[in-house]
Amino acid sequence: MNSSVGYRPLVWASAAVIAVDAILAGLPEPGAARILLPVLVVAGLALWLAGTSLWIRAAGLSGQAIALTGAGLCGAGIDLVRPDGPGYVLGFMAVAGMGLRLPRRIALICGGLVVACTALVEAYNAQHGITAFLNLAIGGFFLFMASAFAQANRAARDAAEERLAQEAETRAAREESARLAERSRIARELHDVLAHTLAGLTVKLEGARLLATKTSADPRVIEQISGAHSLARDGLSGARQVVETLRGDRVPGPSLIPELVQNSGATLTVTGTPRPMPPEDGLALYRTVQEALTNAAKHAGPSATVAVSLTWTDAAVEVSVTDSGGSPVPQLPSGGFGLTGLAERAALAGGQLTAGPEGAGWRVWLSLPLKGAQ
Repeated sequence: MNSSVGYRPLVWASAAVIAVDAILAGLPEPGAARILLPVLVVAGLALWLAGTSLWIRAAGLSGQAIALTGAGLCGAGIDLVRPDGPGYVLGFMAVAGMGLRLPRRIALICGGLVVACTALVEAYNAQHGITAFLNLAIGGFFLFMASAFAQANRAARDAAEERLAQEAETRAAREESARLAERSRIARELHDVLAHTLAGLTVKLEGARLLATKTSADPRVIEQISGAHSLARDGLSGARQVVETLRGDRVPGPSLIPELVQNSGATLTVTGTPRPMPPEDGLALYRTVQEALTNAAKHAGPSATVAVSLTWTDAAVEVSVTDSGGSPVPQLPSGGFGLTGLAERAALAGGQLTAGPEGAGWRVWLSLPLKGAQ
């Protein structure tokens, strides 16, 4: 289709040359030929333009073959009426169009008919008829062969481009398959090592808590064991979510935030109407809330209250996690990469994350733009 569009200036230029040549050649002496010549020129040019246009090719090969054959026969008629006119040129143009556009067998039949008629007319008008016939027939034959070779070359190029595109798709599919296989391997390793370890740790901590309760241990010890058990349980849940993500299962997003907040004992306030988000942006939102709740449990103490505020607007979604600071809130420890990683996630999504003291407690705030927001 694109190559056809690229030929359009040449097609129109050829038609213009025929028209100018016909005008310069002038009209025959008064008579039937004087009326027939303009009719043949107009009909031949119309059929030539129709045979090379997009709509006639869409109508089928038969329509294109008829149009180009008609244009060539009109050229032979022009040559008969006006021997010094552009008739044979129009016939050669039609033959070239057949070689470029039509299947080989159809092009041979139609092109042979046009060349034979044009050669016969040339032989009729020339003093040496056989020589004129052979010259024009040979010229038409070689022109047809050159056009057919160009068509075959173009078809081979299109086939090569199609094969290259198929190879690129196959290569991309193989690379994607390799990535999925690697992600599955990592998921298995995480499940076998991290998830099993955290599951065992959770069981041990629960047993220690029950033992401490039965032996009337110091309440502070029971409280610390309970906090460690809660962190291990959250870590196990997070490890399972990572495994699900690597395996291509459900990716945590905004819809899971209420469950996350409820399990942590915090309060949640939602403002506005939730809107669809890309999976990676929704994951960044979820991980921010998860990390902020984990930090609050570790640093703010059990007596602190934690409030989560989720605000949806037309252009962005904002989340704020604030704790009341049940115990003094320390600065972020050196070497900790939780909030640093979340800030990187936010930047990749085009958002912004801040974390710092808020009154006696600590506040983590994230803003993400909604893709496609007006």
